[in-house]
Amino acid sequence: MRTRAVLVAAGLLVMTYAAAGALAEPGLNVFGVLLFMAGVLIAHDAVWMLAVLAAGAALARLVPPRYRPVAHVAAISAAALTLVAFPLVIGAGKAADNPSVLPLPYGRNLLVVLLLVACATLPACLRRARAGRPAAGRKNSERPGESGPGSAHG
Repeated sequence: MRTRAVLVAAGLLVMTYAAAGALAEPGLNVFGVLLFMAGVLIAHDAVWMLAVLAAGAALARLVPPRYRPVAHVAAISAAALTLVAFPLVIGAGKAADNPSVLPLPYGRNLLVVLLLVACATLPACLRRARAGRPAAGRKNSERPGESGPGSAHG
């Protein structure tokens, strides 16, 4: 709980600093800023959150319960990375007469990063799979913390 309070306080300080800096700007168009903020709020709540909820529901049907948290983190990470990288991948803003604008192979780089997300997901799934198996040579009733014959709970 203390970590959350520190993060909330830090976020409020950063937002206060940003708002003070924006209000001190001489040519500030307040209506434009409010319109942009409303658009971001709508895009987040009406588009992004619905997509995340739909993907979470689909994963809940397709992925076994043991692996769901890992699959959710991987899917949300991959979607966020793809969303941020998409304008670069399609070359939005690239000028034909200036090769130094967007000079890298962003599509390939996005695939490399998504592969890294998948490579980070695999060990987490394997760790969960290993944690769910009974220890070799033990019956289920002899596993620590389990109820069964001879245990305090059985």
